[in-house]
Amino acid sequence: MQGFKEFLMRGNLVELAVAVIIGSVFSEVVKAFTAIIMDFIGFFGGQPDFSALAIGGVNIGVFINAVITFLITAAVVYFLVVTPYNKMRERFSKKKEEEEPAAPTSEDLLAEIRDLLRTRNI
Repeated sequence: MQGFKEFLMRGNLVELAVAVIIGSVFSEVVKAFTAIIMDFIGFFGGQPDFSALAIGGVNIGVFINAVITFLITAAVVYFLVVTPYNKMRERFSKKKEEEEPAAPTSEDLLAEIRDLLRTRNI
């Protein structure tokens, strides 16, 4: 029972649960935005519904609709989530680098040890 309790209290499990909940809610936002984009496309060129498109008796329209939806979803996620997140992370990492002094490299440490050993031998 102790192992199960530790499993439930592990930080990663809570983070994963939050990610799934936020992801499911964000999915609805992306679906709504995709519908808006499809309506704009329909406004200029007719409603883009390829579900009835068939070639040689094979219905490929559903696949075309899925590909268009995927491309719009990927664009929304990239431009509205990934790009702002990367910019924010870059900004915070620059601030962190400015605050923290640069750690000495191994070559610097070896040179310092060498110099200390020289002063002892003289």
